[in-house]
Amino acid sequence: MNKDNIKVGEKIPDFTLLDQNRAKIHIVDFRGKKVLLSFHPLAWTNICAQQMKSLENNKERFDELNTVAFGLSIDTVPSKKAWAEKELDIKHTHLLADFWPHGEVAQKLGIFREKDGFSERTNIIVDENQRVIFVKIYDISKLPDIEEIIGFLKKE
Repeated sequence: MNKDNIKVGEKIPDFTLLDQNRAKIHIVDFRGKKVLLSFHPLAWTNICAQQMKSLENNKERFDELNTVAFGLSIDTVPSKKAWAEKELDIKHTHLLADFWPHGEVAQKLGIFREKDGFSERTNIIVDENQRVIFVKIYDISKLPDIEEIIGFLKKE
């Protein structure tokens, strides 16, 4: 892990990104809920698709845990929209485009892979007061275990 990565206990930096439907998602609007920021390297890749589908498939469980899950990558809004509709059949999960300035949110969180031009595969959970309570960076070729996230949220 990079020593500059966001750490448990830190406040999440403020940001606003567009989702696949061009809706503005402002992180501070989610105070009072837990937020899962699930970063994936690139749209249109198999492991990233599985990661985003796991968010969609577990939406009801997240709702029960007062949690909103977002999928984030450096892809453009039109790419995220096409991927969500044509490939993933995502209807409820917001897929956020950290495209321009390129990877700015990933950079603020210390999880941008400069040499590759995309983020680490990372899950970050923020509590109701917008403090980080969980950070895990995964091997880029491994699918994060959604049950690990659900289990952590149940304990919180």
